[in-house]
Amino acid sequence: MRSVPDPADAARLLGVALGATDDEIRAAYLRGIRENPPDRAPEAFERVRDAYEALRGGGRLAGLFAADPAAPLVALVDEEPPQRCFLGPEPWLAALRRR
Repeated sequence: MRSVPDPADAARLLGVALGATDDEIRAAYLRGIRENPPDRAPEAFERVRDAYEALRGGGRLAGLFAADPAAPLVALVDEEPPQRCFLGPEPWLAALRRR
């Protein structure tokens, strides 16, 4: 399993500022994979992809869902499921009659 590069190293590799926008990161990524296609430079291609993932994906999204990224997924689920209101078939039948 490859290690995810540090965001500062990833930004340097792609040639963008650390606080670059998603559009700037994507443009730098596309430029990087054009310069390093997987059939000619597979190692460089992987580094560019890893840098892109470090800046756009993975770790950046993990913090949005839990205060503790190491917490188990079960901690994200409510213990009590929300109550569903059953209105019966009438609203559906009325909608079908209007067709």
